[in-house]
Amino acid sequence: MVANDIIIFDRAWVRHNRSRSLPRMNDHAFLLEWTGAQMIDRLNDVKHDFPLALQMGLRTDLSKKLMETGKIGALIGMDAAETLARNAGGPRICADEEFLPFADQSLDLILNTHGLHSTNDLPGALVQIKRALKPDGLFLAALFGGESLMELRQSLMAAEIEIKGGASPRVFPFADKPQMGSLMQRAGFSLPVIDSEIVTVTYENMFALLKDLRFMGEGNAIIARDKKYPGKNFFIKAAEFYQKNFSEEDGRIRASFEIIFLIGWSPHASQQKPLAPGSAKLRLADALDTIEIKTKM
Repeated sequence: MVANDIIIFDRAWVRHNRSRSLPRMNDHAFLLEWTGAQMIDRLNDVKHDFPLALQMGLRTDLSKKLMETGKIGALIGMDAAETLARNAGGPRICADEEFLPFADQSLDLILNTHGLHSTNDLPGALVQIKRALKPDGLFLAALFGGESLMELRQSLMAAEIEIKGGASPRVFPFADKPQMGSLMQRAGFSLPVIDSEIVTVTYENMFALLKDLRFMGEGNAIIARDKKYPGKNFFIKAAEFYQKNFSEEDGRIRASFEIIFLIGWSPHASQQKPLAPGSAKLRLADALDTIEIKTKM
């Protein structure tokens, strides 16, 4: 069930895009691989062991590197695209991020790599993930954030407005850090940490960027998208706008990708708790070496 019955993404087309990308993924998955390396680094910073872990999203198979951390006892792979689930090594299942087939409190660690940004019920998916974790279990995820592909978004919109007088949604509506922080708290995660990095990639032209997105499995899956071919002139106009407004000194265009990283724990009695309001033993004015001015409020 999708929250508020709002359906943004065609999940069947999401699966199609992922499956279609598999034959050429190795040549276009540099961003996914970079994200995977960041996830491994963050996991290595955690002083915990995880007897049973789940990797959600198998466009980048992290199984070998995850096991090499020495922190994981057994690892299950999961992807909504059957082709990717079959192709991955080790135990794996085909299941949708929006309908997790795991019992409550059955997993010690859940990792999600670039799967959450195209879910219709993101709050519900986070709640299911939290429920599937054992107490003191860890959730670690990465997803595209709100600053991603802002150059492409503006270029496609400008071209379509010029040609048709209106614009169809052609780039995903990505969440931002404050939204993800609120959703993590709403889902019931303890000690949530949300940070992001902007990765800037340069391309010869807009068409090279579109090719990378296609074979990363990130084609447009918005239900409200215009499914008709917009015509050659549309892409020429968009490429010209992109080149004019977002090019480097060497003539290459730049594309921004914001990667948001999420860390959250399933609540447990051993975890740190915030101090109660009014329990501080040091006045802020003393710490700042200044004078406290009281108000009438």
